[in-house]
Formats: sequence, structure tokens, C-alpha cells
Amino acid sequence: MLNGKKVIVVMPAYNAERTLKQTYDEIYKDFVDEVILVDDFSEDNTKELAGKLNITTIVHKKNRGYGANQKSCYLAALKANADIVVMLHPDYQYTPKLIPAIVSMMAFGQYDAVLASRMLGNSALKGGMPLYKFIANKFLTAFENFFTGEKLSEYHTGFRGFTREVLEKLPLADCNDDFIFDNEMIALLFCHGFTIGELTCPTKYFKEASSINFLRSCKYGLGVLCVSLKYRLAKCGLRTKIFKTGAKKLDPSAKIEYYE
Repeated sequence: MLNGKKVIVVMPAYNAERTLKQTYDEIYKDFVDEVILVDDFSEDNTKELAGKLNITTIVHKKNRGYGANQKSCYLAALKANADIVVMLHPDYQYTPKLIPAIVSMMAFGQYDAVLASRMLGNSALKGGMPLYKFIANKFLTAFENFFTGEKLSEYHTGFRGFTREVLEKLPLADCNDDFIFDNEMIALLFCHGFTIGELTCPTKYFKEASSINFLRSCKYGLGVLCVSLKYRLAKCGLRTKIFKTGAKKLDPSAKIEYYE
């Protein structure tokens, strides 16, 4: 805990067997109250390894997608009475050592959400990010900042923190079940007036780290552009799906199946 806030780390996992232990070992256990992993029907031994590490583990009965995985993560965290939730990819691309810094930015009421940015401090290319990914990240971020009127350094990080209020109030159940979920969530944060902080984060690109292929990257990029346009339409009074009044929120009473 920090400042009386219960801290839970959630890890959306898919075929993370090779990097899970390394990621988990660097989490500061005296600072984090619980770690919850959601295995999105992996083809390797992710869930078995998570069990050996005594991580609270949820297993989807079929592959539901990255966004659906996060929804299960946040539902489980709400059920466990988390006050602050940190979402960390278990592929060891981001350092868990920054979790205390992320949490402290929310635990004392300064921010409602925190993004660990690879673009602050020029660490992305130094960490091995492919040049085409770096350029695409910069372009998409500039496009999003233009249409949202905000000034984030990166919208595409997989290392984020949220307060309980954010997870309870945002209509996340209506968000996409695939990778575009991340961008929809940030747009919703803006739409609902939540404050977002950023901190610089080193990154590591290596063979075992997860990465989407070029075709899916293109699909993701188009999705990002669409989210930005929908956000602008919503700001102009044209409510589109996730921005409409009464959109569905996560239901903490929903049943989640745990792996044993």
C-alpha cells in the first residue's frame, strides 16, 4: 500500500512463458498488494508458470483479444478492492521497477491515470525500437494530439496506471476487444475530464518480447486514426458508441473463472 491505497498489478498475458518470471521477479512485492495475470488462452505454459509463481491467475476459455484481456484484468482488480491498478505487459519490455513511481503519482491525488512513455528521454530507439515503429508512433501521437487538443508524448505504451474511480466510471465494456482498446481508453479519459500524468520509461526490444506483425500494425494505426476522429465528433456533440451517454461500464459482479 501507499498512503492507505491498495495497489494491484495486472498483467494481460498471451504466450508469456519465456519472460513472465523475469518480469514478475522485478516487481517490488513489499509495495504491491497483489499481482493478477489473465492468460488469454495461451499456446505455451504461461498459466502453469504463473501458478508456480503463486500469481493470482485467470484463464480465458478461448482467445478473446488484448482488449478483452484487459477488461478481465480490471474486473478482477475491482473485485479485489484495488484502489490503484497498474497494467504491466509480462513480456519484460517495460521495467517493473517504475511501479512505485507510477503509483505515487496517483496515491496522493495528483493524477487519475499515469502513462509510462517510451518517447520521453529518447529511450525508444536506444532500447531497440525499430525505426518504422518509432516513426509511426510519432506520427500517430501527433495526429491524436491535434484532434484531441492534448499534449501527450505517447498514446501507445503498455505500461499504465489507473485509480479505481477511472475503472468504475469509464464505459470500458463498450470498448474494442483488440489492440485499439488502449487508445479508446485514453480518449475516454479525456472525454470524462480525468487527469493524465506521464513519466519517462526505458524500453527493451528483443526476440522474446511480444510484438504485433506489420499487417496488424497497419490495422492498429487505422484504428487509432478512427478513434481520434470519433473523439472529435463526440466533442462536437455527435455521440458515437463509446462516447454516448449510458455506454456500458465494467460490472464487478460479473463472474470470472480462476485457474487452479
